[in-house]
Amino acid sequence: MKYALIVLCWMSCLLGMPALAQPAPGDMNVHWDPGAADCQTRPPKPLQVHRYDQNTYILRESLCQTYEGPFIYLLIGSSRALLIDTGDVTDASKMPLASTVLGLLPVTNGKRLPLLIAHTHGHLDHRSGDGQFASAPDVAIVGTDLPHVIDGFGFRDWPNDIAHIDLGNRTVDVIATPGHYPSHVSFYDNSTGLAFTGDFLLPGRLIIDDTDADRASALRINQFLHDRPVTYVLGGHVELDRSGQAEPMGSTWHPDEAPLALGKEDLAQLPQVLAAFNGFYSQSGRFVMYSQTRMLQVAGTIAILLLIVIALSLRWWFRRRRHARAGHL
Repeated sequence: MKYALIVLCWMSCLLGMPALAQPAPGDMNVHWDPGAADCQTRPPKPLQVHRYDQNTYILRESLCQTYEGPFIYLLIGSSRALLIDTGDVTDASKMPLASTVLGLLPVTNGKRLPLLIAHTHGHLDHRSGDGQFASAPDVAIVGTDLPHVIDGFGFRDWPNDIAHIDLGNRTVDVIATPGHYPSHVSFYDNSTGLAFTGDFLLPGRLIIDDTDADRASALRINQFLHDRPVTYVLGGHVELDRSGQAEPMGSTWHPDEAPLALGKEDLAQLPQVLAAFNGFYSQSGRFVMYSQTRMLQVAGTIAILLLIVIALSLRWWFRRRRHARAGHL
C-alpha cells in the first residue's frame, strides 16, 4: 500500500505538470486610442495603460505625441519589475511615463519595488524616455549597445545562447534577435506566455538592415519557442490597418488599426518569408520587408546623380548663353 501511494503521488505530479506549465490567462480586449486627424483640436491622452493581468501592463504612447505610437510593457515579479522600452518622448510634461510606471509598482513597508529597464533595441523611439527615470531610486537601466546588452543580461555566447531575468517567481527569457538592429533582443515571459519582439516582428513594416542576421534570428526564436506555449506575440508598433494595408508614414490617425497581438503561427512563418527577402524591398502577404540602409543609399545615389545632371545642365546653359552673346558682338 505504501508503494502504491508513492506511485499514485508520482503519477499525480506528472499529470499536474502540464497544467502548472500553462500560462496564466490575461485580457487583450482593448481598443487602442486611434490618435486624431487634428491633434490640436482633439488631443487624446498622452499615454494609454491597459492591465493585461494583475502583474502585467501594456502601455502605449499617443499617436498625437509621436506618430511612432510605440508600445511599452511592464512585468511585475515578487522581487522586482521589468520595463521593456521607454518610448519616443523625452519630456515628462508631455509624456508622464516615469510617474505612471512607478505609480503602478507595488509598495511594501513604504518601499517601492525595484525596477529594471531594458530595451528591445537602441532606436530612439524605444529609449527616449530613459531620462525620466534618472533620479528615481531603485531603478537600473540596461544600455542598448552590444557590450551593455551582453553584460547586462548575462549572455555567454551571443547570439546563440539564451539569457534570463529573474523577477522573483517570474522568469523572463532574453533571446538575441539582431537583424533590425545589431543588439536587438526579444523577451519571453514564462508566466503569461507572452513574447515581446520589438521591431523584429510586428504588425507593420519589417525594417531589415542585416538580412543574414535577421534570418538566423527567426530560426533561433522559433527553435526556442517551439515547445513553449505562446499566448500572444507583441511587437513595438502597429503600422497596418485591419485589411493589412500599411498606415501612411507619419500618420497621427489610425481609425481602423490592426490588432497589436500576433500569434505563434505568425512567428513560425517568418523564416520562410525572410528566405524570399531580396535584401532591398519585398512583400509576402502582409509582411512588408525592406532595408532602410540600402534604400537610403539608393536615394542618396539618385540625389547625387540628379545634382550632377543639374550641374551639367547649368554648365551647358551658361556656355550656350555665353556663345550667344559672343555671336551678337
